[in-house]
Amino acid sequence: MFEEFSKQATLWLAGGIELCAGLLIGLAAVQATARSLWVFFARSKPAAGTEEVRLTLGRWLALALEFELAADILRTAVAPTWNEIGQLAAIVVLRTALNYFLQKEIDKAAERGKDVAP
Repeated sequence: MFEEFSKQATLWLAGGIELCAGLLIGLAAVQATARSLWVFFARSKPAAGTEEVRLTLGRWLALALEFELAADILRTAVAPTWNEIGQLAAIVVLRTALNYFLQKEIDKAAERGKDVAP
């Protein structure tokens, strides 16, 4: 009975974490849209503004990817089959690669911003 309860609790927790990731992505998209519109209509030099919007959205997406990965790990921890473990491994590799390249791009953009700053 306790084992069944802990499995259900883990699945509920994974669902909650996935919901948080979805909320982060949705809110980040709304924020990026609003800021993009502001840059589009209010600024005379939109290049710096669009870069800032893109990088901010990228940071939120990277955080949401971490939440999604946590949810996948929890789901697989409940009752792993070799098929599920293989899928988790593939997901981990893909999300880690996405995060790595996203962080690399964020770091490069931050460096460019330092070079341009007065």
